[in-house]
Amino acid sequence: MRIVVLTGGVGGAKFLRGVRAYARERGGEVTAVVNVGDDTVMHGLRICPDLDSVMYTLGGGADAERGWGRQNETWTVSEELKAYGAEPSWFGLGDRDIATHLVRSTMLGAGYPLSAVTEALCARWSPGVRLLPATDDRLETHVVVDSEEGQRALHFQEWWVRHRGQLPARRFVFVGAESASPGPGVLEALAAADVVLVAPSNPVVSIAPVLAVPGLREAVVSGSAPVVGISPIIGGAPVRGMADRCLAALDVECSAAGVAGLYGGRGAGGLLDGWLVDDADAGVVATGLLVREAPLWMTDDAATTAIVRTAMELAGAVAR
Repeated sequence: MRIVVLTGGVGGAKFLRGVRAYARERGGEVTAVVNVGDDTVMHGLRICPDLDSVMYTLGGGADAERGWGRQNETWTVSEELKAYGAEPSWFGLGDRDIATHLVRSTMLGAGYPLSAVTEALCARWSPGVRLLPATDDRLETHVVVDSEEGQRALHFQEWWVRHRGQLPARRFVFVGAESASPGPGVLEALAAADVVLVAPSNPVVSIAPVLAVPGLREAVVSGSAPVVGISPIIGGAPVRGMADRCLAALDVECSAAGVAGLYGGRGAGGLLDGWLVDDADAGVVATGLLVREAPLWMTDDAATTAIVRTAMELAGAVAR
């Protein structure tokens, strides 16, 4: 059983713990195709928030309380940077986390592609899942907002972290996507997949940048594997993060039905075959999709694995 998961960071990482447990029960293999639209350069270091969130979470090094970054983190370097007045001061880098960024930046500077760097970093963490960047090429999510001078574009990190998503987003632009290519191994993994799962990550800024890489969406849609999505919205509210504000920019209702409509059914030119929603959203109708309900709160690994099990059962029903 070969499972490919399209995913973002924190929520997707948590979901992947359940996918990994499910696959281990059955001797399966898991490949995660991870968003790089959040990536940026801070203080000369290449930061890959989603890749690192997945790697740390699956490797047992994530801070479970904060939901991001390393456990037992210290902040000496960030404090020193602030003392120097070095910007950006609004983006905190933990000391342990900086070590990861230093290794990554050094390897990238030596000419290694991001996919090779990610593989090297994972050799330490042993995530039990193959992590593939959606692309090795530049792809950055920018957010167009209103300002006193008119509309302007911010890097996603500035909008998300500095402004806490409080500036109303007008649209999202995936800079560089049009000239990007799928990362090494991505198309091969999708072609060989038995099932493709779309994690309950933010559909606008976690999943959409992955699908914006030319050839990647087409590979998902044209493949023989059933494609099942898990709703990131429960009872009209995001499970975590600011998906509601992102969806509003696209004029999409913040609901399980709204996100299902955004992805669309594969038979009608969309992405999905099946759509898993929470019990709170029982009765949701999604045109062209087989819909099932299950408890979707990822309260612990057992609950998350149960979600994955239901998603896989849905994939089996679609395949029949």
